[in-house]
Amino acid sequence: MLRIYSQSLGCPKTRVDTERLLGSLGPVLTVDEPEQADLVFINTCAFIAPAVQESVQTVLQMIEDLSELPKNKKPFLAVAGCLPGRYGIADLKSELPEVDLWLHTDDIDTWADQIMRALHLEHAAAGRLLSTGPSYAWLKIGEGCRHNCSFCAIPSIRGKYASEPVDKLVTEASALVNDGVKELIVVAQDVTAYGTDFGKDPRVLLEKLLALDGLERLRLLYLYPGGLTRDLLRFLKEAGKPFVPYFDMPLQHAHPDILSRMGRPFSGNPQEAVDRIREFFPEAALRTTMMVGFPGETDEHFRTLMDFVEKNRFHHMGVFAFQPEEGTAAAAMPDQIDDSVKEARKDELMELQRGISEEILAGYAGQRMEVLVDESSEEWPGLHTGRTWFQAPDVDGLTYVSGPGVENGALVEADIVETREYDLVALA
Repeated sequence: MLRIYSQSLGCPKTRVDTERLLGSLGPVLTVDEPEQADLVFINTCAFIAPAVQESVQTVLQMIEDLSELPKNKKPFLAVAGCLPGRYGIADLKSELPEVDLWLHTDDIDTWADQIMRALHLEHAAAGRLLSTGPSYAWLKIGEGCRHNCSFCAIPSIRGKYASEPVDKLVTEASALVNDGVKELIVVAQDVTAYGTDFGKDPRVLLEKLLALDGLERLRLLYLYPGGLTRDLLRFLKEAGKPFVPYFDMPLQHAHPDILSRMGRPFSGNPQEAVDRIREFFPEAALRTTMMVGFPGETDEHFRTLMDFVEKNRFHHMGVFAFQPEEGTAAAAMPDQIDDSVKEARKDELMELQRGISEEILAGYAGQRMEVLVDESSEEWPGLHTGRTWFQAPDVDGLTYVSGPGVENGALVEADIVETREYDLVALA
């Protein structure tokens, strides 16, 4: 049996690629240490400069660790994903010859074949090896991006948007739910773009996912405002459970001047998108990401952003300071903002959001809610971490839960007994 040590860096889409790859290598044994493995697989991220640095450092550290092993004990080292996708295999080979195999994002469907050939093994049937435990799984429904935002390198790394086939996704989702997964989290660079490359829209897939017997929650992440049409929102409203009224829209900014410079596909008034959602889902939990310090952002632009966030009271918000990414249009724009100003604006916006989040969560005190239990906590025996309907894994806060029936993968009713800035405490 092939023994594998893997690391997946960056976003959930990368994790899905890793899980699909591992599941396509036949019966495997995942190990906790590289020296125990026959194959070390690193799936990299290169979306922004810090991600590139983390990926390079991870590979370099692995090379150093493996160099200490006897030659006949060294595992095969394969590095995949956005790092070779962004910088090309030829250059990386010359810089890091210690890597046995580089795998480009353009060849993702052949990763398993390439690895098995290199290891002189026969290729097994496709599958998926989950790394998220029994409660939830990510379902990546598309690759690449159809937009050309001036600050983003993803189209040059991952290419134009391409939807995964409906039947393939439904088969994969059915297998996950049949194995006990209670929550599917649909992800793509833009979930609302699904199907547009073959003349459809996301409903062609969602209606089949919503019908899966045993699915408790269907959550959609990365929804572009322009794609959240009235027709789609009406469809989701009429669908009801297991759809979760949680909308993650990466707005990036609120001022039309900055949105236009960013090249966002909606450069008008983002308030319209928020209002449209709340028209259909007054109770919706909204998550967004904002970018401060974009070239040309004035104090007035920033105040507009602050006012927008204060007015709309997002359940969750991530804030990023603009970083000029090599090869993007924004990197060459005039009126770049000093790092000190970027960081000050980031801190101010996050401080505003911290208070909003704390107030929103305080409103749930005393309520009885369903909590999906993800994993046991290391803090003390009997304590677990889980999530309510308005908490997505990795990006939002947690619910600490304990009591009868609380175990990994369980969906339990619990009373919210304490609220914090980003987290909840509950008793079943």
